[in-house]
Amino acid sequence: MKKLSLIFLLTTFSLFGQNDAKTCETLSKINALLQREHYQPKPIDDSLSVFVFDGFLDALDSNRNLFTKIEYKKLREHRLQLDNYILQNNCSFMNDFVAVYTLALNRKKKVLEKIQKDSFDYTSNDSVKFSKKKFPFDLVATDLERVWKKRIRYDILEDISKSSTNLDSLNQNFSALEKTTKTKLFDANLCQVNSILETKDRIASDLQNTFMNLFCTYFDPHSNYFSLAAKSSFMSGLSTSSLSLGLNVGFNDKEEIIVQEIVPGGPAAKTNKFDKNDIILKVSDTKGTTYTVSCSSIEKIGELIFSDSNTDIELTIQKKNAAIVTVFLRKQVMKATDNAVYSYIAEKESKIGYINIPNFYSNFDGNTVQGCADDVAKEIVKLQKDNIKGLVIDLQNNGGGSIQEAIKLAGMFIDIGPLSVLVDSKDQQTILKDYNRGSVYSGPLVLLMNGNSASASEFFAAAIQDYNRGIIIGSTSLGKASMQAILPLDKNNQEDFVKVTIEKFYRITGDSNQIKGIVPDIMLPVLFDSINPREVSYKTALKNDVIITKARFSPLPKTYFPQLTALSHTRVKENIRFNEINVANQQINALYNNPKKPTRLVLKDVFDDVHKIDTLWEKVKKIIDSKSNFTLSNTTYDLEKLKFDTFQQDSNTYKIENLKNSPYLEEAIAILNDYNTLTK
Repeated sequence: MKKLSLIFLLTTFSLFGQNDAKTCETLSKINALLQREHYQPKPIDDSLSVFVFDGFLDALDSNRNLFTKIEYKKLREHRLQLDNYILQNNCSFMNDFVAVYTLALNRKKKVLEKIQKDSFDYTSNDSVKFSKKKFPFDLVATDLERVWKKRIRYDILEDISKSSTNLDSLNQNFSALEKTTKTKLFDANLCQVNSILETKDRIASDLQNTFMNLFCTYFDPHSNYFSLAAKSSFMSGLSTSSLSLGLNVGFNDKEEIIVQEIVPGGPAAKTNKFDKNDIILKVSDTKGTTYTVSCSSIEKIGELIFSDSNTDIELTIQKKNAAIVTVFLRKQVMKATDNAVYSYIAEKESKIGYINIPNFYSNFDGNTVQGCADDVAKEIVKLQKDNIKGLVIDLQNNGGGSIQEAIKLAGMFIDIGPLSVLVDSKDQQTILKDYNRGSVYSGPLVLLMNGNSASASEFFAAAIQDYNRGIIIGSTSLGKASMQAILPLDKNNQEDFVKVTIEKFYRITGDSNQIKGIVPDIMLPVLFDSINPREVSYKTALKNDVIITKARFSPLPKTYFPQLTALSHTRVKENIRFNEINVANQQINALYNNPKKPTRLVLKDVFDDVHKIDTLWEKVKKIIDSKSNFTLSNTTYDLEKLKFDTFQQDSNTYKIENLKNSPYLEEAIAILNDYNTLTK
């Protein structure tokens, strides 16, 4: 066995050795680009080495059931040397990682193939431990079978528990369920291992890409390495297929494929079975082709989902409460809309305009000048023709986009003056101004924000807040105050790119919302808010600081702000739904933050563990589905337009159904009504 392992290691070493020069060349170019273009370049030293090494090992063996303690110690010899290797253009160190990882995967495969034939004991007092902190690398090779048996046993019991809320029924049918589930889980685990091992050059390629991306994120979390590989080709297919499922998907931090957006009026939206962050587990067509996402290549999954020849697709998804749901979808031609911005008239006592800005998009292909800001201007014109008495702009879950669009948009609400200060790597300040005197809208304004409002959203909100131009309500924003540019490593060979943080923006006061975010004028309870990851969650996030700036501006008086704030606080304090959100958040925080107790590997204990969140989840769904006390209608212009467009009719219905439940819009309407009453 030792002889075979040694031969295998040497073979892997010689095969990967052919790629050393190219890897080092790419790393060298990445480093040169970051040192030259990054807002705050860092030296290549032991600190970088430790960050990249620890992140690399976490990525390869996050559950600590792959590498043995001896193997980890061997690899750990590189922990303080990676910086030296990079500076010396010596990438042979990657051979050790590829060899050990490949050996560990083959060992895992053999163990799984062996123990899948064993009968499992579900009556023992064995238990599994959980921790939010990483376990140490202390695996012993002789314990591998025991470790994987425990892991698979827990997975089997968990999978069975998720299939029903009736424990008696599960106990009665346990033998049949266990047999089916055990087969399924072993097939999935072996499929995943085989997919990695059998795809040519996949291990070397995956490890290189992971390493290079970690190298970039050491400089800051928004600097990333891109190649024209599986991910980019998969994601690009989202915008090229003429037939669509009406889903925008992406990857979470576990590299699982998740639902990022449900396109209003599309096939997925019409089922009412999808939510943001649902995990896609399996993809099937009607011809008998099925891909389990965890063990199939991205290319194959992408081909099945996006090919126009596969019109009927079945998706198996996992919900936030761990429930597994299978949904049949038939693709349809999705019309491209003129813009992503949309508006409604919300009415309670008076007509209030509502504009939703999903992101600060721009026309990057240069065919037209139209972007997010111009689209907002058009919606304002429509709303004003219907005599609105105030305006709500919704930036909730708006992750940003073009700063130029944010500048144009701010200028539509601010007469004239500086909006922000941009600082580059040489500490040179550029004052960003609105040069166009006048504004598109001068009436009362409320902005909605939450923890997912980021970057350009924060830029726009900061300008509105600094000028006292409107009242911001909701929860503290993400806290990202940096700008990125995607730059090629080689102008003559544009196959590798780095998204680089090139500048940082500050408020015109000299303060920065980096890390701390935009704090609303009126804070409102938001579900899951305290566990929502923000900029401060990232180890390498840029620091918050204050600059002295020459920007001069004249904010509007905060004449009615104290009264409006006091009235809102009283209303929110008495609001049943906001109180329910506060109570639910306390339970969510306790569940998330408190250490999880070890769980015995018996059905009852795992069942109890899986379903202890059921009541809380039902409570959350009830809060989300509660109707608000206002009416929504289309502008007169849109009503005429909708008469002749069935697709937009479906989209319109979907948007209204989601929006009419919003307690945040309801409170925004109330604030604007208060303002109109105070100013009579």
